[in-house]
Amino acid sequence: MDTLNSTDIRKQFPSLQRKHKDKPIVFVDGPAGTQVPQPVIDAITGYYTTSNANTHGAFVTTQETDKVVEKTRQSMAALLGAEGEETISIGQNMTTLNFSLARAMSRMLRAGDEVLITQLDHEANRGPWLTLRDFGIKVREVKLLPHGVLDYEDFETKINENTRLVCMGMSANSIGTVNNFKKVRELTYRYNSWLLLDAVHYAPHFTIDVQAIGCDFLLCSAYKFYGPHVGILYCRPGLLDRLPTDRLRTAAQVAPFSIETGTLNHAAIAGVGAAVEFLASLGAGTSLREKLITAYQVISTHEFALGSKLYSGLKKLSGITLVGQDFSSPLRTPTVSFTMKGKTPAQVCEQLAMNNICAWDGHFYAIRAIEALGLLEQGGVTRLGISLYNTEEEVAFVLQEIGRII
Repeated sequence: MDTLNSTDIRKQFPSLQRKHKDKPIVFVDGPAGTQVPQPVIDAITGYYTTSNANTHGAFVTTQETDKVVEKTRQSMAALLGAEGEETISIGQNMTTLNFSLARAMSRMLRAGDEVLITQLDHEANRGPWLTLRDFGIKVREVKLLPHGVLDYEDFETKINENTRLVCMGMSANSIGTVNNFKKVRELTYRYNSWLLLDAVHYAPHFTIDVQAIGCDFLLCSAYKFYGPHVGILYCRPGLLDRLPTDRLRTAAQVAPFSIETGTLNHAAIAGVGAAVEFLASLGAGTSLREKLITAYQVISTHEFALGSKLYSGLKKLSGITLVGQDFSSPLRTPTVSFTMKGKTPAQVCEQLAMNNICAWDGHFYAIRAIEALGLLEQGGVTRLGISLYNTEEEVAFVLQEIGRII
């Protein structure tokens, strides 16, 4: 499969068939959460229809629940290129899992130890780590340059022999930058520091191979790649067992369970597994991993082409200031942010909404990044995001309507 068949793909998404005021809805809000295909919906409703039970019992429905959770861990391991299902923990969302990690780290790290975060990151990968300052741990931040790229010279200056953990995003949900996480991994090796990656915005667009990257932790959210609201945590084998996480006496004390609190959302977990299978159905190969790799090749190509058209079209419009990198390199997510002269981002989105275009305004919880770029006081930016179900016709329509607003 060399290209995506947009017509066939769109048929699998019930929400894409919806009309509002007798006109189609254009979903370019994917960075905040993608639409969900029918197989994912079927998996969730199917679980409630046939297998709704808690885990680890003797009867049939509880055993089916065990299999659902196990299969989803295996599917997520394939998606992330992980060593096995024992590395995949499941939580309410990425933020909650990250706070759990931070609390565990607070019991391990000592005063004088350092954690490095960045100005470009979503607050979910900043706020939890900033709490460590309450325990005497130094939390430093890497600067964001005006053109939307991290200052890697600043990275090299601030990482040192006291750095125990580096936390960074693989890509920026606010402006689409793909970070040089491979370079940062080399820096962390130099100082024997752990590396934690936020892949929430990266996972919908590119293949991930945690073993090749060599990261210690990675977090992502299924609702960004066509699944339900579930958070996923990858921990390098043996690492989670070393962390003093919050857990009950009755909970399993080993990975991947030791960071999972209470009863999980089993129906949603079924949906996560179905989302991975949906992505794999767009590729080719014998194993699930092979199918996912080939699927992401066509997904990335399709999305980059549309993102590039959107970016170049906006660049031609007077009164538009684009924020972030251009599309000269494919190492960029198809997320395009801009400001418009004479209108706030909220006003732009309100007018787009009048024509059934779903777009977001603000800082998107990457508040430090928008602040560092000097855009916070004016309401942040307008953000448009391409997902695998978007089309050239939709991009043309969005550009037309933005032109009318101007």
